[in-house]
Amino acid sequence: MDQILLESIWLVPCYALAGAVLSALWFPSITRLTGPRPAGYLNLLMTFLSFLHGLLVLPMVWNQPAKQLFFPWLQVANLDLTLPIEISALTVAATVVITGLNLLAQVYAIGYLEMDWGWARFFSLLALFEAGMCALVLCNSLFFSYIVLEILTLGTYLLVGFWFNQSLVVTGARDAFLTKRVGDLFLLMGVVALLPLAGTWNFTELAAWAQTAEVDPTVMTLVGLALIAGPMGKCAQFPLHLWLDEAMEGPLPSTILRNSVVVATGAWVLIRLAPVLALSSVVMTTLVVIGSISAIGGSLIALAQIDVKRTLSYSVTAYMGLVFIAVGVNQIQAALLLVLTHALAIALLVMSVGAVIWNSTTQDVTQLGGLWSRRPISGLAFIIGAAGLIGLPPLGSFWALLQLADSLWSTQPWLLGLVLLVNGVTAFSLTRVFSLIFGGKAKQMAQRSPEVHWLMILPMMILLGFVVHLPMLLQSFALLPSWVELNKDVALLLLWSSLTGCGIGAVVYLSNAVAKPVQFPLHGLQDLLAHDFYTAKLYRLSIVFSVGLVSQITSWVDRYIVDGIVNLFGIVTIFSGQTLKYSTSGQAQSYVLTIVLGALLVGGLMLWSPQL
Repeated sequence: MDQILLESIWLVPCYALAGAVLSALWFPSITRLTGPRPAGYLNLLMTFLSFLHGLLVLPMVWNQPAKQLFFPWLQVANLDLTLPIEISALTVAATVVITGLNLLAQVYAIGYLEMDWGWARFFSLLALFEAGMCALVLCNSLFFSYIVLEILTLGTYLLVGFWFNQSLVVTGARDAFLTKRVGDLFLLMGVVALLPLAGTWNFTELAAWAQTAEVDPTVMTLVGLALIAGPMGKCAQFPLHLWLDEAMEGPLPSTILRNSVVVATGAWVLIRLAPVLALSSVVMTTLVVIGSISAIGGSLIALAQIDVKRTLSYSVTAYMGLVFIAVGVNQIQAALLLVLTHALAIALLVMSVGAVIWNSTTQDVTQLGGLWSRRPISGLAFIIGAAGLIGLPPLGSFWALLQLADSLWSTQPWLLGLVLLVNGVTAFSLTRVFSLIFGGKAKQMAQRSPEVHWLMILPMMILLGFVVHLPMLLQSFALLPSWVELNKDVALLLLWSSLTGCGIGAVVYLSNAVAKPVQFPLHGLQDLLAHDFYTAKLYRLSIVFSVGLVSQITSWVDRYIVDGIVNLFGIVTIFSGQTLKYSTSGQAQSYVLTIVLGALLVGGLMLWSPQL
């Protein structure tokens, strides 16, 4: 039985895919007898089967060498497209995290969308995401990983545009799709260019090839830069970060997955490609630069947002930037640990603020306040989620950030300072959000805002328990260092950065020491951060303007030159035909005269020679 479960781990994404397909039976256009709700329960059951299958297999593969299953698909000439499935502790654990979070998100969605008639479409799209992400982590091929990423991009477009009768939703879905497509296009170039160099797309074989590869540095740099473009878009890194902000227009239960594990798909591919990217120092430096800009920029922009969902989305950009830094300095284990701890903590934060939004009918933090006495469970979930996201011991992200910071302590101290700054600013930002929502006096939109019902509380409390006990789980699997081996100086710096950020945030937003509403010392700086460094405006003035100008020039050339030449030939043909029609009289002497005149003209031209 154990062997059957182990070798059938590839069925994990198939469960969700089957649920997505069967959900079509409950589309409102097909049946009105039962309504769409059975589609949600069916997908919940399928996700539970996926979670249970992965959970049963995980102990079998722990501390065991990785195994591979091969599914031949296409073999033409020298091209072998065989789908390899890797069965290892890492990949199986990743499926457990994905299916577990999706299971909680679906239970949460049953409560959040209880009055929505789009259940079948929504739950089928969640199932599509689950199937795609599980297939991505199990797949051991760069080529098939790219295909899965494209499917997930389409899923993002459909899920963000779920309420397609709203203009902002349509704009957000379109921008999310197009922004990701920019990175995907360069990623495809890198995928195609890598095959002639390495002779394989298999991640395991690519890692072995990278150990002894001798490639032209310029070629490897260009290929590596193309390969990191795709993860840049998926992880919402500068300047391809705007899509995550606009994707907040989609249903909030989908945000639980998108902000936790969907954005991590790019980080997963980046981590799997780390041995190849390490062949170029320029690429590794670029990763550090992109991650640094995104981490600093995202954490600062979050300070000036009044939309609570957008505040969390920019924090996601900041922490994915830290993952880029970890990969850029070749700290793969720290990157994986950071992805895990961030996923659980940010999912809990999204659930907490979603509970507030659900019956407060606003997500503007300036219109809320005083909810701690009315919403203690949501407030507690926010506190634990925030503590689990920043470097506050003994919760999860403290260990991930500590491992990253420890590696930078003696080699790149300026990067260590950057990590501490991002951690402190994020702590300040989350304290600000908590103070504006749960602290102070209740405002008009928060006067009647009771705690939500049990279908939303239950997954929130389960996830809260996992966030609190995550260090114990990691310790039981020997994934955390012992206290003896800790760099005490780095640990204290992380702790002080977290406490300083939280302390300053509490003084500014909970006490009366600072006038309310709080304003930045420089109004221009506040506008700069609130408008995301005017990135959208820069896009319109540069890329959008250039594309529009080229389109107008192309349209003019097509209309007046290409079509003009074709129309000219048409007019000449019509005129010649009409003229020839009147010359046709039916009299033989006229035809003979025409032939004679033509012959004389040709003869004259042949006899005449120009004088040179």
